[in-house]
Amino acid sequence: MHKRWVEVAVGLVVLVVLAVVCVPLFVNANTFRPEIEAQLSSALGRKVTLGHLSFSLFTGSLTADQISIADDPAYGSAPFLQAQELKIGVETGALLLHHQIRITKFVAEEPQIQLIQSQSGKWNFSTLGGSSGKPNASSQSMMPGMTVGMFEIEGGRATVSSVPATSKPVVLSEVNLTVNGFSYEHSFPFKLTASLPGPGSMQMSGDAGPISQTNAVGTPFHAQLQFKQLNPVAAGLVPANDGISMIADVSAKVASDGTNLTSSGKVTATHLQLVRAGSPVEQPVDVDYAVSDNLQSRTGQLSELSIHTGGVATSVTGTFQFTTAAVVLNMHLSAPHLPIDQVEQLLPAVGINVPSGSSLKGGTLTANLAITGPATATDIQGPIQVDNTQLAAFNLGSKIQGLNPFGGTQGGTDIQTLRADVNSSPQMTQITNIYADVPQVGTATGGGTVSPTGVLDFKMVATLSSKSALGSIANTAMSALGGLLGNNSRSAASNGIPLTITGTTTDPSITANVGALVKQETGGLLGSGKQQSSPAGLLKGLFGR
Repeated sequence: MHKRWVEVAVGLVVLVVLAVVCVPLFVNANTFRPEIEAQLSSALGRKVTLGHLSFSLFTGSLTADQISIADDPAYGSAPFLQAQELKIGVETGALLLHHQIRITKFVAEEPQIQLIQSQSGKWNFSTLGGSSGKPNASSQSMMPGMTVGMFEIEGGRATVSSVPATSKPVVLSEVNLTVNGFSYEHSFPFKLTASLPGPGSMQMSGDAGPISQTNAVGTPFHAQLQFKQLNPVAAGLVPANDGISMIADVSAKVASDGTNLTSSGKVTATHLQLVRAGSPVEQPVDVDYAVSDNLQSRTGQLSELSIHTGGVATSVTGTFQFTTAAVVLNMHLSAPHLPIDQVEQLLPAVGINVPSGSSLKGGTLTANLAITGPATATDIQGPIQVDNTQLAAFNLGSKIQGLNPFGGTQGGTDIQTLRADVNSSPQMTQITNIYADVPQVGTATGGGTVSPTGVLDFKMVATLSSKSALGSIANTAMSALGGLLGNNSRSAASNGIPLTITGTTTDPSITANVGALVKQETGGLLGSGKQQSSPAGLLKGLFGR
């Protein structure tokens, strides 16, 4: 008896296997190709073309060996999406018994996807499901009701570019997308992962929908977004010659109501560099941000951008505008009384370097700067002030040629106050209205320029303090000169000594123009005679010139 039932069971299994093998022989899947192409074309508003179809009862799916989805004609004739194979899950009963196609699942394997943005900011996928494909009335009525249990992209490749081309396309590889319960009329969960050029990766998950049938970009959604090891230069997001580089990890919340896109999160950047003349920051820099973007007007508001390194927090707020050429900024940076020791870590990123072998110790930095213009070539203007710091291991007195016999700052240069107005552009940095109070020497005023490569060209006037050793000796020499000349000579402290600063930020060269000072002090009384010029020679000798 037991053996009999085993034999019956084996017989039933054989019948099932035969049925599974034979069913596809009676189902010519290609007969359903026009219907499937029509459904997909009407749903997407784009012409969809499928290759040879085959049916598998085991998986309950139709398999197309080729698929192509046309692009919006405004973006070219190349397909928006093409794949070697597309698996279409269907309800087997409806297919076999009623010859009806009820799609339950799409799986596109290794598709090639073109994402293109026009000069006006409009994307080629914005008309998917809309009216650009000009489907007929019956197609329009089919579209909202279409649902798919699951939609997947496996191992895809997405190329992000613009028309006309303004930069190298960004290529995302290993693109994997999973959408569950897709519907035009309701929201649905999704998960997207991709590999970025270089070692980077991205992951995005959340809910989207209902799909906007006038502009797919206006589809509401909310999601969590993460980037790991994002290299903007390698990814093609930033041109290499702009001087901006970093390796960034990003954790953010992103949401859209169809009109406004909001995002907030944290960026941790390593090896941060922001200008061509800069160098990477050794310490990680954390950035907290909150931003909103109007998708229609292409304008945005930066409500928070806090830059942290150690205990330093710098705040940036303002607005931005997307144009056909660039993102144009109108920002304000506020940095009130920041500890200089920690600010110094950020200075190389913006191309500011202290003289070689020296460092800033103690004190505070205050800055209020306007940041305007294209994001990759901004103008920065405003006042800066440094208080109560020391340029350690920098002997300013010995650096001033013409006053070098007097030294005076061997242990480092104390700076009680340094303030100036900065006007920086990619072409040149102008620094005006400089006032520096260096107790060991005196005060100085003036202005000049710093080239993108750090070359200095400054004209200053130094007023030596009689309380400093350097100023005391200089003023004594000037008084002696006045006695020799028999005139009521003013002191060097009141007249000031012209200074020229050249060289570079890391190796400055400072020259005191004593000749001009002598001419000013003598008031032309020396004339040109040899005998009369000897007091001037005496003063030049005292100053080492």
